[in-house]
Amino acid sequence: MSGYRLFRASYRGRDGKPKRSAKWYVEFRDHLQTVRRLAGFTSKAATDELGRNLVKLVEYHRGSGGQVDPSLSRWLAGMSAGVRAKLVEIGLLDGARVAAAKPLSEHLSDFTAALTAKDNTPTHVGIVTARARRVFDGCGFRYFPDIAATRVQSFLSDLRAGTDGKPGISAQTFNFHLGAVKQFCRWMVKNRRATSNPVDHLEPLNVKVDRRRDRRALTVEELRNLLAVTAGGPDRGSLPGPERALLYRLAVETGLRANELRSLTGSSFDLNPTSPTVTVAAGNSKRRREDTLPLRPELAAELRDHLSNKTPDAPALRVPTDRKRAAKMFRGDADAAGIEFRDASGRVVDFHALRHTFITNLARGRVHPKVAQALARHSTITLTMDRYSHTVIEEQADALKVLPDLSAAGGNAVRKTGTEGRTGGDPGRVVLASYLVSKHAKQRTRRDSDGLSDEAEGDEGESSQPLKEQGESRESEASGGVWESNPLGALLTPPTGFEDQGRHQPCTHPRGRHPLAAPDVTP
Repeated sequence: MSGYRLFRASYRGRDGKPKRSAKWYVEFRDHLQTVRRLAGFTSKAATDELGRNLVKLVEYHRGSGGQVDPSLSRWLAGMSAGVRAKLVEIGLLDGARVAAAKPLSEHLSDFTAALTAKDNTPTHVGIVTARARRVFDGCGFRYFPDIAATRVQSFLSDLRAGTDGKPGISAQTFNFHLGAVKQFCRWMVKNRRATSNPVDHLEPLNVKVDRRRDRRALTVEELRNLLAVTAGGPDRGSLPGPERALLYRLAVETGLRANELRSLTGSSFDLNPTSPTVTVAAGNSKRRREDTLPLRPELAAELRDHLSNKTPDAPALRVPTDRKRAAKMFRGDADAAGIEFRDASGRVVDFHALRHTFITNLARGRVHPKVAQALARHSTITLTMDRYSHTVIEEQADALKVLPDLSAAGGNAVRKTGTEGRTGGDPGRVVLASYLVSKHAKQRTRRDSDGLSDEAEGDEGESSQPLKEQGESRESEASGGVWESNPLGALLTPPTGFEDQGRHQPCTHPRGRHPLAAPDVTP
């Protein structure tokens, strides 16, 4: 058989009479000379076009060693899913070609189903797919090959700029949208629907330079006042004051998130007097794992009274399901307690700030970081360490007290001269400070123990960089986090510049003269 043949199938109906199918069929030979039959359309002309394109597809596949005729791309894009699947089955198309011809909307539907199958919450699935769809629609992408990294970057940058007087999206929102697109593209590659990820090289923005909603921890006085005012306050969000106060206390003493608190029932608590606990089911935990957390005995006693009249499957605390309503409820109680929503530095206090306060209080109580990570239920220690940055600077200030007091008068003090009036203070401090900076700069340009200078080792510019700037540079290189640039071990290590990491030559100063003593100042 050459070319193709059109026909309508014959069959015998229920009445026993011969009949013909409504659809036309096309019969052709594939690249292996095997006779194939495909269902066409009720229109003979449309089925005839299908036959011509199938012959063209086979001939180009045979002549090019498996390639697809570029002129058939639009035809493949509009092809029904059943015909495409059949062509993949017989070897005329591969999976990547089918994915290229399939609209992005269909891929996104499959992506949504895959996320749901992995036991993600409906809210999470909806947010991720909505962000990816927003980018694709904004860029005008219809098929996967249309996705271009430059257009994605440009579209998100335009969203950052804002329009019509409206503020643009934050760096964090930029990263969320980019992350959704990259997650979708990784899924396409993993499922063999695409051969490469076109946006894999795009980098997220630094969110620390554009924080729109930084939270702060509440003080102990603010917490006590919040609980007291709330307990005696009016109903908010259909909850009486005492129940709201218990909700806030449970949040700030366990670190549970709003959705996790909303999922708790009476059976979630084990309120025995010796070791009371609360358990969050895996389906309601952010980590998708069952989490059991300890409770303070005082809080357990209050919960025991509160749950005494509830059934085991009844909600333990009636947390509003509407996020805006829940936020309004907490905002009203915070205002009544005199707690400002946004402080002078721009940090806010909302319901999630109770979890933030919980983790910060663990740091203030000097809880071991790994224990704090377990209580906070963070996937990595880095997330927990970020919360420690609020209190580590105070510990560093206390650590500096172990350093010698160089301002005390003694054998190493500089002789007083007529420079006091010109310096406006103790000349010993001023001269010593400048001397230390200059001495450090000179030592950095000298030969190290290996006989090479800093410049020869490739450390250009480091020797002339002031100590203050070096500290700022190291903090910047550590992404601005105090903990990252000053780990726990650094509190017991002399700061760089005083011991120079052990690289300088042994001291050769004359006997009886301290190496840090400033040179004599001639009147």
